[in-house]
Amino acid sequence: MTDEAAALRAEILRLSARYAALAHGPREFDPSTSPVAVSGKLAGPEEMVNLVDSALDFWLTTGRFNDAFEPRLAAATGSRYALSVNSGSSANLLAVSALTSPVLGEAALKPGDEVITCATGFPTTVNPILQNGLVPVFVDVSLPSYNLDVSKLEAALSPRTRAVVLAHTLGNPFDLETIAAFCKTHGLFLIEDCCDALGARYQGRPVGTFGEIGTLSFYPAHHITTGEGGAVFTNSSRFKRILESLRDWGRDCWCPPGHDNTCKQRFGWQLGGLPEGYDHKYIYSHAGYNLKMTDMQAAVGLAQLDRLDDFIARRNRNFAVLYEGLKRFDAFLILPEASPGAEPSWFGFPITMRPEGRVSRADLVAHLNAARIATRYLFGGNLIHQPYMKGRNFRVAGETPNADLVMRETFWIGVFPGLTQDHIAYMLECFAGFFRGLG
Repeated sequence: MTDEAAALRAEILRLSARYAALAHGPREFDPSTSPVAVSGKLAGPEEMVNLVDSALDFWLTTGRFNDAFEPRLAAATGSRYALSVNSGSSANLLAVSALTSPVLGEAALKPGDEVITCATGFPTTVNPILQNGLVPVFVDVSLPSYNLDVSKLEAALSPRTRAVVLAHTLGNPFDLETIAAFCKTHGLFLIEDCCDALGARYQGRPVGTFGEIGTLSFYPAHHITTGEGGAVFTNSSRFKRILESLRDWGRDCWCPPGHDNTCKQRFGWQLGGLPEGYDHKYIYSHAGYNLKMTDMQAAVGLAQLDRLDDFIARRNRNFAVLYEGLKRFDAFLILPEASPGAEPSWFGFPITMRPEGRVSRADLVAHLNAARIATRYLFGGNLIHQPYMKGRNFRVAGETPNADLVMRETFWIGVFPGLTQDHIAYMLECFAGFFRGLG
């Protein structure tokens, strides 16, 4: 790079930081006009500078920023390895697909094998099970944790059960002690969907490290963002190799982009039915994909990691203030509770209308939305009733009354770090106004 180019780059980055502060800085809350979002990104000059710096490299695939992002993310998740991908949904696809890898030998899952999961949640926790020809076994949810009802695990077991795939709902860890013991007793794989739970812990240990693989999403709604993006993480070198192959077209080769012959015998392999000496860069050991993250996304994520602890603290503070303010309406609302032994990293604040309270979710949600307070239902509700599940091969372990209740009466409001104490106070005033109106 010439001296002139270096000087121009420095000036561009300086101006980018100034522009970010002016154009994307925080706005003062006005209760008469300001929306109260349910989620959203929080970024500043540091993210903008990294993003522009990466763009000026014009390295349009994964590169130096991702090389720095992955090990820092591994450290943040308490794992040995983290691999960035293009979305949380792709992360779940890789995690479940890894369980079918021929590298696992007889332990590999095969079409028709069963996977226990929760009846409520986001569809892409479950979809990779279907996409791999496996059979999801739906178990009812427990309130007020909004996680799988562990008392029904044994009833869900069958001779074909091979794995458990569960999400930590809205940042609240599920009962990992019981579920990890269940998996160990019955020789099952465990996948932890941590897309809503980055930074959460169970008995002092980071979520995602109890099973074989953890997954993350970096969509703008999540704890940190890269725009689109996600990650898989693991402590197993074997699973790291499988996940890397599946992410990178299914290649047997482990050379990073732009590098050749890392193994020092690029033309010295004989695998499958290929002739001896076939180029290792074009030998495929898995039916894989190209699910890599771009370096511009990783550049934003790298700056976001510097904010992670503060983001989590703000989320949990907002949750605590909402809980204190809403518990006086306990006759009408089922408020969320952390699982015993859990340290949540709250993604949202779930609320279920008490059936005996005789107040409808529709009326309360309409009141909040009219006051510009955004709400969301608990994702797909009871997934077995979703239209795309019609005709699918799945099994339901017993009745699902709580999942049906969630489908009919649950919604959640935001706790993300972009919400200030003024936002939270306004939310509580709006709840109070609604319940005063019932009198």
